Amino acid sequence: MEKAQKQVKDFMEAQGLSFSPEARMLDLVSEVGELAKEVLKGSDYGTAPLLPGAGLEEEMGDCLFSLLALCSATGLDAEKALAAALEKYVSRTARTGQVGSGR
Repeated sequence: MEKAQKQVKDFMEAQGLSFSPEARMLDLVSEVGELAKEVLKGSDYGTAPLLPGAGLEEEMGDCLFSLLALCSATGLDAEKALAAALEKYVSRTARTGQVGSGR
């Protein structure tokens, strides 16, 4: 993931796309919304099993790009953040039998 984060950062720098973390967050939320639309279309609005298509892959890629760009904009290491999240979920599952926080 370090390589992917660096690729995104290098691309953004080469294109002059240095935006604030707040702008990066808005971009990520927008991309997640577009991904949600593709999931709805691919599952007949939740009434059928999801049929992944090119649109879903494209929007997933856009979300990953936006998330890695946000990590770079905030100075966070995406790989380290993912490792911490996985450790948290493993611990929570061992403790409660569930991945979710129950909030």
